[in-house]
Amino acid sequence: MNLVGTYELTSGERDGKVLPPERVQHTTVTFTDSDVTVANRDRGDIYKAKYVIVPGTDPCHVIMTATAAPDSGDVVEGLIDRNRDTVRLIYALPGKGKPTGFKTGPGELLFVMAVRKA
Repeated sequence: MNLVGTYELTSGERDGKVLPPERVQHTTVTFTDSDVTVANRDRGDIYKAKYVIVPGTDPCHVIMTATAAPDSGDVVEGLIDRNRDTVRLIYALPGKGKPTGFKTGPGELLFVMAVRKA
């Protein structure tokens, strides 16, 4: 799965509840071949991590290791899929295991993002 590029968050969910629009607006997610950076226009970089996609998994199993404080070293597992210009990423907070689908439970976050238009 090729994720390289910049995306804008369009919606989010945590612990089974939809995040308010102000929590996701003005937030971008940039993927390189090995890194992911989440940034907010008003708050700067929010999250940086190295990521790997486990081969042969469907939906794709992703493992992210935070590379910046305050989360540095934390490892989270999740699922990620891409349908044309839309990417969905769900992951569990450290120590919570791996989500089983694209609906959050306790300690899980889901983000939907769209390819950033120039």
